[in-house]
Amino acid sequence: MTGRPGQPIRVLVVEDDPVAADAHVMYVGRVPGFVAVGKAHTGAQARRVLDRTPVDLLLLDLHLPDVHGLQLARSLRAAGHHADVIAVTSARDLAVVREGVSLGVVQYVLKPFTFATLRDRLVRYAEFRAAAGEASGQDEVDRALAALRAPGPAALPKGLSGPTLERVSTALRDAPDGLTATGVAEAVGISRITARRYLEHLVDSGCAARRPQYGTVGRPELQYRWVSGP
Repeated sequence: MTGRPGQPIRVLVVEDDPVAADAHVMYVGRVPGFVAVGKAHTGAQARRVLDRTPVDLLLLDLHLPDVHGLQLARSLRAAGHHADVIAVTSARDLAVVREGVSLGVVQYVLKPFTFATLRDRLVRYAEFRAAAGEASGQDEVDRALAALRAPGPAALPKGLSGPTLERVSTALRDAPDGLTATGVAEAVGISRITARRYLEHLVDSGCAARRPQYGTVGRPELQYRWVSGP
């Protein structure tokens, strides 16, 4: 890691989806003490940015069009780049998690995620970086490492389930023009009222946006669109 006391932590966003990349850059900019210094949509673009721009932390999607994120991290280490990595992925393979530890992956953020989730990971990473000097004992070493450990996942509102939320999120991500609650209900196989509850939760979490859909008879139905990235 590069120590720069009093200076913002410089983040490079590496994400193949342009909409998601823009959202992640926006998220980083909203966390005090962090600044997004660039974005890249491929591993090759990331290498070019790193060759000309100082970077402290990569916000790295593992599934890039030209290289797996861990392969990119390995090649960057071999080339002398020492930026830490927060991996952003929908993969849940714990073997990948273990491999990433040796390559400087300090945190994993599973998609879909909210701004609050990423903010927590960044704040914890900043606390970890801030630890300096010589530890007085085991307890102080443990405290420094504990800063990287995320708390347990926040409970969903009563009546909502994780698997259904993931299916609703997937349906919305796969519809670039957005969906109504009726459209989500048909895609997922749940009632319109239930779909609306999940969609409103995604809006409250910052993952989705809503707007009226005009051109229909009677009261316009709300159209929901995914905004935080896949």
